[in-house]
Amino acid sequence: MTSIAEQVDRLATWEAREAGLHRVLPFIGLAVGALLTTAAPAPMGRSAIPHLLVAAIAAGWIAWFVSLHPDWATRRTLMVVYYVGLLALSAMLVLSSPWYGFFSWAGFLHAMMLPGNWRFAGVAASAVLAGTAQGGGLPHSLSHWLLWCVLVLFNLGAAGGMIWFATIAERQHANRKRLVEELAEANRRLAETMRENDGLHAQLLTQAREAGVTDERQRMAREIHDTLAQGLTGIITQLEAAGVARDRHADWQRHVDTAVALARESLTEARRSVRAVRPEALEAARLPEALAELTRRWSTINEVRAEVNVTGDAHPLHPEVEVTLLRTAQEALANVARHAKASRVGLTLSYMGDVVTLDIRDDGTGFPVTDPPALHRPDGGYGLIAMRQRVAGVGGELAVESEPGCGTAVSASVPALSGGAG
Repeated sequence: MTSIAEQVDRLATWEAREAGLHRVLPFIGLAVGALLTTAAPAPMGRSAIPHLLVAAIAAGWIAWFVSLHPDWATRRTLMVVYYVGLLALSAMLVLSSPWYGFFSWAGFLHAMMLPGNWRFAGVAASAVLAGTAQGGGLPHSLSHWLLWCVLVLFNLGAAGGMIWFATIAERQHANRKRLVEELAEANRRLAETMRENDGLHAQLLTQAREAGVTDERQRMAREIHDTLAQGLTGIITQLEAAGVARDRHADWQRHVDTAVALARESLTEARRSVRAVRPEALEAARLPEALAELTRRWSTINEVRAEVNVTGDAHPLHPEVEVTLLRTAQEALANVARHAKASRVGLTLSYMGDVVTLDIRDDGTGFPVTDPPALHRPDGGYGLIAMRQRVAGVGGELAVESEPGCGTAVSASVPALSGGAG
């Protein structure tokens, strides 16, 4: 199957050959007429010198307007002048000798250079000249007039039909050429678009790769904070408490055992985080039970009263949503243990149709939530940032309300996306 470029080249080659043929045929007809007139003059022919002179002028006329200046073919007025001169010279040669009827057919070929309906006027004039040549000269009797009329009408019909079909073919050829050029231009633009798309695709792949790296770094930062950092903080707290209670063996042993348990749990959670596996609490229980167990253990370790309430119709959520709520509760409780000095903490998990909310309230010291350093301090600021990132990652919102001396309330609201049971 040929390509568009090959079709364009083929059309251009055919046009060039056709134009070259039209430029050569008049000279061939002129040479044949001159040769026959000189070698076998017609009975009514004149002397050889005038017709050769006129033939030379005709050759120069065609050469000047057509051969030497092919670009003049698009200048309509100039082509009308050329064609009128061609008819005049052809008439002189045909009247000089009927053998120049071979040359008179140049009028049919070059009529295509005329604009619009002028072509058919040129064909009619050339048909008169061709009929006169074929009839042996101008008619001089009734029978000759009848023969002349028949010849003229025959030439007019044959040449007119050819010009008519040539005109239609020319229009079709022009339309086809325009369509081919438009298609070639469309293909060129398509190729450019494909090259641009390849570049954009490569750019998107790079951006996606960079985004994936960034997301993984953020995930690991949150997981490290939720497991190792919180676990180490709890271990340090228990070891410090054990140091204070060294004279009370039972209390000392309890704090040491708690520190060991926290170390083991932190190690397990760290390994699960690296493998991007759900927390163990959600592997063994549903979210309300996991929150209750988390709160019970936190209350036992920190010796702060805490309770969990569940409202609405509890149902399984998307695993990522459940992990987000569990980690939010874990971080909020860790902040209470580190900073709030609270005596009571309450967690409320509310299933409300399309939304699930988790509220963690304490009666501790609170902090100025509108003060930026309170949100970015090194001892607890990243916890709030991590909670916000987690909640925003599942399409939710995190709100923090706190005032010095009035406690703190953390509220996470997330879409109730359905999922497998915890």
